[in-house]
Amino acid sequence: MNSFTVTAKFSAILDLIRFNKQYGTLLLLCPTLWSLFLASGGSPSLRHLVVFILGTFLMRSAGCTINDIADRDFDRYVERTRTRPLASGRLGVGEALWVFFILSLLAFSLVLLLNPLTIALSFVGLALASVYPFVKRVSNLPQVFLGIAFGWGAIMAWTAVKDTVELPALLIFLANVFWSTAYDTIYALMDKEDDLKIGVKSTAILFGRWVYHAIVLLYGGMILCLWLVGWLGGLGIFYFTGILSAFIFFLLLVKELRRSPTRETAFRCFVANVFAGLVILLSISIDLNL
Repeated sequence: MNSFTVTAKFSAILDLIRFNKQYGTLLLLCPTLWSLFLASGGSPSLRHLVVFILGTFLMRSAGCTINDIADRDFDRYVERTRTRPLASGRLGVGEALWVFFILSLLAFSLVLLLNPLTIALSFVGLALASVYPFVKRVSNLPQVFLGIAFGWGAIMAWTAVKDTVELPALLIFLANVFWSTAYDTIYALMDKEDDLKIGVKSTAILFGRWVYHAIVLLYGGMILCLWLVGWLGGLGIFYFTGILSAFIFFLLLVKELRRSPTRETAFRCFVANVFAGLVILLSISIDLNL
């Protein structure tokens, strides 16, 4: 294999794991860090921060890889995805499977630094990440399943600190199910027409003309869960101001999307969810450390 081929393969692998599109990693990381900071009283250990930040990057990369393996035949017919490495032939399925295996192994090696309960829960997380890409073939709710997969890190972060699953962790998990379903429905709006043609299911299709109302309700469910977390944890004004600000921001996003229902607007509104997630994280940190 000459140097040109090696460079091309490496570039294809970077595209496969969405290396230059880390907003997905941040969306996965936010609820994990919400849980970690809350369980740690606002001051998580360096070990936990490294394990969960690096582990999130690795597992999101692995998730993108298994997603592209599963969707390689569909991706060729969708405008946004037809240039992905597997759909375009820049990588083979066997090569992508090796990438998935190595990423999963590296992530698991990090989990081994945690307690036995969290190690056991990591197997559930891997199973969720592996099954998610196939849900869109049999269900209109793949975005809900994504929320379950993305929210599992919040459960693991809590158990890593507390060595048990408690109600606040479950509420953060549920908040993320609502949140992920909302922002991934926005994301699915970009591919709605292509998905209808090729038979891929999504909440963007399921909700139909009520999609914007559904997104607002999902954001409301998220904020209600986070309000309960704050009430149970005795959090203060900074936290509640943060989640209220996030909800107002979400309403503005939906208003913008309704005003301009284009693929470009949907993508901007999807990515903007990262900002709201970080605002909530900041509000948790400030409230617990002041």
